[in-house]
Amino acid sequence: MRTIRRLLELIRFSHTLFALPFALLAAAMAWSANLRSEPPVSFRWRELAGIVVCMVSARSAAMAFNRLADRHLDALNPRTASRHLPAGVLSVASVVVLTAAASVGFVAGTLLFLPHNPLPLYASGPVLLFLFAYSYTKRFTALSHFWLGAALMLAPVAAWVAIRAAVDWPPLVLGAAVLLWVAGFDMIYACQDTAFDIAMRLHSVPARLGVRAALRLAALCHLGMVVLLAALPLVYDGLGTIYLAGVAAIAVLLVYEHAIVRPDDLSRVNRAFFHVNAVVSVGLFVVGSIDLMVGHA
Repeated sequence: MRTIRRLLELIRFSHTLFALPFALLAAAMAWSANLRSEPPVSFRWRELAGIVVCMVSARSAAMAFNRLADRHLDALNPRTASRHLPAGVLSVASVVVLTAAASVGFVAGTLLFLPHNPLPLYASGPVLLFLFAYSYTKRFTALSHFWLGAALMLAPVAAWVAIRAAVDWPPLVLGAAVLLWVAGFDMIYACQDTAFDIAMRLHSVPARLGVRAALRLAALCHLGMVVLLAALPLVYDGLGTIYLAGVAAIAVLLVYEHAIVRPDDLSRVNRAFFHVNAVVSVGLFVVGSIDLMVGHA
């Protein structure tokens, strides 16, 4: 039990809240049949289970692989030297087993969409490779933040495809908002390691442009996120006033996030990263779901 607890700590299992609500919102939209050109789709518990299993497994596999790929760098970084692998709290073998088990769990989860939709199974391998590749992006590009955003963008897009077996504008707009949101807060988080990244010749926006410019670019990304979320009802007519009120609240939260993180004071980055972003993702799912339910009442 101690090893299991430590493995969950390693992958920060609770942070699944960052991406899962967006996948569930996309699924609720796909089931709600509010597309004028698309036929209704029946809700299936099996599909919901498949989305949850795939989402949790894919994130767990990606996080475990990231810890493996970065373990030597983490050991050199004072901020991350106490993580489980550099500190010797967990063995490399145990994390390899976790990565493999979570990967198998992800592929197995796609079987829940058979026989009517084989697309998730076909895409499972390429998706895992894309997620794993993120762990090496800081070695060659400052756009690594956007790669991470694209990885989480897959959550709502994949959930929609799993249910409707097609790609449509609603999940793409929602996914693009997720991409900008994640890229923005990852830039904020990376500001803590600016000096280390420069010394190790790693690539990040703060290392390339400086902390002040990185925070400005992160704010621009979050502005783009709010614009895309506000535009979502233009391509999906099942969302209305309640949803837009939630988007306005998210805008306020993002303003707060940027207000508490300054170039000369990064002491509250963790509060911005963990607390505010969890409220953003869960809050959007709640207001979006309520709006969908009210529209069907």
